[in-house]
Amino acid sequence: MFRQIFVNLPIKDMARSQAFFKALGLTFNPRFTNEQGACLEIGDNFYAMLLVEPFFQGFTKKPISDANQATEVILALSVDSRAEVDDVIAKAVAAGATTPNAPQDHGFMVQHSFADLDGHQWEVFWMDEAAAPAQM
Repeated sequence: MFRQIFVNLPIKDMARSQAFFKALGLTFNPRFTNEQGACLEIGDNFYAMLLVEPFFQGFTKKPISDANQATEVILALSVDSRAEVDDVIAKAVAAGATTPNAPQDHGFMVQHSFADLDGHQWEVFWMDEAAAPAQM
């Protein structure tokens, strides 16, 4: 199957976006980062390419959606604990994110989301798969 994923996201301001994600404790691969795009390292073999809008536009003939006005995608990130969900959200809010939804506790799963500086929605969740219902 596939070995890696690179999600491409349009951004308005490279320095501002990099500072935001660094405040969350994430890093960028300098080999694939310049003034046009930055390779955000989210985890083993998954990345987000933050591309300034004019550069992003070169990859599509469609208009770039405004993530502050419409949902283009929800990026879901799993973490190791309930406490880590709260920690990531707190860091994101401290760095300027908003929280579009209230946290949800389903017993076997806790989730909360933040919208980054460009409006992209990131869902942070912890799940105990063994406690999940047989079929969802």
